[in-house]
Amino acid sequence: MPGKVALLLTLVTAGVVGAGYLLSADNHTDFSWFSKVVDSAETAPVQSAGLARQSSTDPSAEPEPPSDNALGFMLASVADQYAETTRYPPWSIPLSPEQANAYRGNHYEPVSLPLEGDGQFTVTLEKYRFTAGEQILVAAAIRGSQVVGRSLSATLERPESRDAIAGTTLEEAGSPGYFEGVLSADESPGEYRLIVETRLDGKPVRHVSTLAIEPYLGEFEGLGDARIQGNNLIIPVRFSPEDPGYYALSAQLFVGQRPVAQLQMEKRLDSTSNTINLKAHGTVLANQTMDGQLQLKNLQIRQLPARPGDRTNYAFGPDEGYAFTPPDLGSLTDTPAVNPESEQRAALLRQLADKF
Repeated sequence: MPGKVALLLTLVTAGVVGAGYLLSADNHTDFSWFSKVVDSAETAPVQSAGLARQSSTDPSAEPEPPSDNALGFMLASVADQYAETTRYPPWSIPLSPEQANAYRGNHYEPVSLPLEGDGQFTVTLEKYRFTAGEQILVAAAIRGSQVVGRSLSATLERPESRDAIAGTTLEEAGSPGYFEGVLSADESPGEYRLIVETRLDGKPVRHVSTLAIEPYLGEFEGLGDARIQGNNLIIPVRFSPEDPGYYALSAQLFVGQRPVAQLQMEKRLDSTSNTINLKAHGTVLANQTMDGQLQLKNLQIRQLPARPGDRTNYAFGPDEGYAFTPPDLGSLTDTPAVNPESEQRAALLRQLADKF
């Protein structure tokens, strides 16, 4: 028996070594038969067998590997992009109009259900996250040639159990095919399914979307006096929390109607500390043309989980945001933020690019 085991181990080892050599970079000939078969198979439909064999042995017919310069160029581009990104601290990054629109924290994207004949069944909410106790205005629009029933029903249900917890009727309002109704958001925090149902041409149709109910976290109480500190514009935001804990605040900074920066900061808040200082770095403000007041818009605050697995809760600032008159910003400079770790990463990427 030991002899058989030793023989088996020898055969397995030899097989592994042989396969390793066949797949190694040093083996340039052992798979030439496979290249010939593939080349001949590809050229057979349009060429004779003799021409196929000739093309399979022609080195110029085989694809060339990508140039090392292409890899070097790609690494250099990545290094340049990373270096540009690290000019800005993570709590103050530049913001384009497209990004400002995409970063709106409490926006509900209408969900449309296609119907026969290019029709659509669309449900719209004024926002995605509702605070417990608020009313949920549900609007539905049906476009197409379908015959719609007199009313629609809207039901709020738990996604896990599919239990209905609230319901209402949507009545036609204003114009044909447009319906409205109100649901209560007086439920425990979590994600919920919104079901809107009706009958079209006598057949039942069911539209499903989602929304979230948030607990009451506290109240935004406006801004403190903005000031310059180093190469930053400090913007104090007052938020009185219902419960102490760690909170993360984000907001968009506008110069007039132009978005310029996404700001964010984390801090522990309690009854003795209710201010989070957002900071706009000089890299996003130094080259801006100021034409009046600055504005903070789309304020969103998150109550961070106290323990792993706890839910993150959300609250939002006033829809109109806050306008304020900044101090003199002339001392701010377009000097990149200093981050030793980011600089080391950028240098490493540049070294890799230089080797090609």
